[in-house]
Amino acid sequence: MAEITLDVCQLRAFAEVGYQVAGGGGGAHGAMAALRRVVPVDAYEFVAFDPATGRHHSVVSDGHRRIDHDAAEEYAGLDAYRRAMATRAPVRMPEPDTERYFRRHLAPYGWRAGLTAPLFLSEGRYTGLLHLATRDAFPRITGALVAAVSPMLAHVTDLTRCVIDPVGLPPDYLAVAFDRVGTRRQVPGHEASAALWDDPAVAAFARAFIDSRELSRHGLWLGHDGRWHELRLLRAGVGFQGALQGAIVAERPCLLPYDLTGREVDVLTRVAAGDSNPQIAAALVVSVRTVTTHLEHIFAKLGCDSRTRLTTKALAEGLCRLDL
Repeated sequence: MAEITLDVCQLRAFAEVGYQVAGGGGGAHGAMAALRRVVPVDAYEFVAFDPATGRHHSVVSDGHRRIDHDAAEEYAGLDAYRRAMATRAPVRMPEPDTERYFRRHLAPYGWRAGLTAPLFLSEGRYTGLLHLATRDAFPRITGALVAAVSPMLAHVTDLTRCVIDPVGLPPDYLAVAFDRVGTRRQVPGHEASAALWDDPAVAAFARAFIDSRELSRHGLWLGHDGRWHELRLLRAGVGFQGALQGAIVAERPCLLPYDLTGREVDVLTRVAAGDSNPQIAAALVVSVRTVTTHLEHIFAKLGCDSRTRLTTKALAEGLCRLDL
């Protein structure tokens, strides 16, 4: 890479960009206000790459009278985009492979020059694009300056960090975030659960929870591996800045509490749902006497003396079975 000499003004602008992106001020707009001190920019647009869908879409912009929402995917089909991805260097417009795009999306609005930078985090993960436009020509050093600051700006378009952290989820849970259409996303600070990620029934389960009035749900789940897991569902905002209704589905392997058996969990779940002994017997295809025996054991293990107290304890401690 060519050596870049920065003056004090540029260094201060770069420090301010990092501060703004880190949440110390106005976020994306604050970062661009700082960058504008050293780069002549009349308009900009941050385009995020969503790894959950494999598509690009606009998330933050300023100075544009109109954003063509198909432009991001169109740009991703250009040779210039593939070249930028390979070199990680900004692409100026218009130049070969970008003239048609420039005439369609920039020239009609009075822009004389454009520059598009691929955004990669410092660890090398691609998060999206930054489009810049100006009514005058960009100085020659603009590309180098934008490339130097792009790892900081890449956090603006990082949609893997698009889940508002749920309150009350212990750190040792494996988790997956869902929106209503079933798009899966990683949850910051939690390893993804392969069991939940690959099970198509989990997305439907999450959608039903999102559509309910519940804020959270806690219970026991018998996984496909034959082991019991503690399962938690919590409401959370997903998508850019948490704008979409979503849910966190999280699990961790566990032993059944209170030395309960799997069948006792089934009976306890039915009791908490308000079923009578005959209803439980019919649902589980056992005799009423068998249900009564299970209940005697459950009352003793949980230290409860009534169905009401049993139900309260089961719901409060997540002792009921949740079937995905």
